[in-house]
Amino acid sequence: MKFIAQIDVMPKKEILDPQGKAVTGSMKNIGLSEITNVRVGKHISLEVEADSEAEAREKVDNACKQLLANLIMESYEFKIAAV
Repeated sequence: MKFIAQIDVMPKKEILDPQGKAVTGSMKNIGLSEITNVRVGKHISLEVEADSEAEAREKVDNACKQLLANLIMESYEFKIAAV
């Protein structure tokens, strides 16, 4: 079976996010000062071939831990759907 995973990787809350700070500052410049505490991360979409959803979840989790997220500075979460 083929599954699609939607993965969100974000900096941990205790880690400084300079890109998020820059975007937050820019919000004020364009008249959106009510938008604060922006955090910038990445979204990853991928397809995985697996016999079951549980196996697909395990494969995606391993990909996140080993390659897609720096677990010292980032956290991740994902959703899986069958194609």
